[in-house]
Amino acid sequence: MSKRKEEELRELIRSYESGIVAFSSGVDSTYLLDIAHQELGDKVIAVTATSSLFPVRETDETVDFCRSRNIRHILFPADEMSIQGFEDNPVDRCYICKKSLFGKISKIRDDEGLKEIMEGSNIDDDKDYRPGSRAIAELGIRSPLKEVGLSKEEVRLLSKERGLSTWNKPSFACLATRIPYGEKITIEKLSMIERGEEILSDLGFSQYRVRVHMGYGKDKENNTFARIEIEPEEFSRLINEDLRSIIYEDFKNIGFTYVTMDLAGYRMGSMNEGI
Repeated sequence: MSKRKEEELRELIRSYESGIVAFSSGVDSTYLLDIAHQELGDKVIAVTATSSLFPVRETDETVDFCRSRNIRHILFPADEMSIQGFEDNPVDRCYICKKSLFGKISKIRDDEGLKEIMEGSNIDDDKDYRPGSRAIAELGIRSPLKEVGLSKEEVRLLSKERGLSTWNKPSFACLATRIPYGEKITIEKLSMIERGEEILSDLGFSQYRVRVHMGYGKDKENNTFARIEIEPEEFSRLINEDLRSIIYEDFKNIGFTYVTMDLAGYRMGSMNEGI
């Protein structure tokens, strides 16, 4: 079934003739770019937004991947913090951001004389609250993986068959998704989240999120909670005395006042549960 869908994907991408892949170095966009480059050659380019919403290591991975496959790659500044209303973190924040982001990519497409813009959503993404999909639809952006019915599990399987190292890479989303709607997005918070998740990654946790919640009282802006989400099967590692102490001290050094673990464990879109 997965191989049939991959053939449908190849046929669909060939029909585009030329285009851009919005490339984040995640599981989906890496697989999409690899297939698109195989089918369209130098008629496809990768585009990546440099942003405070994504860790530097993720951007570095996009550069390394494109260089290793001789794919033309354009980096451009997203500058989301300058978008009106973004910092206020409304429930349609993702729509506001995607509309601006893909508007800039559309200009790159037009300047390069290319036909389509592709992004890596799969059919599983429809299971969560994703207002950004409305912006994608409004701007006519193509979602080839979704169009041929590929799921995340199938993308991982096909990526493994292609020898892509991202096949078992943890799922990722922009750092702003770690901040509750209505709480102001700041560069400082994003930096704390990035550093906290780097700690968990370096300690070998397979899937993780560091959600940030403001404290209470008149000094709540400087009184922050870190809510760590990891897979339930890794709970015992986190609460091991030695590792727990390391995480606690490192998170305190980052600037968190309190460090907590979510007993429900990691789940996609947990900040959407209150909507």
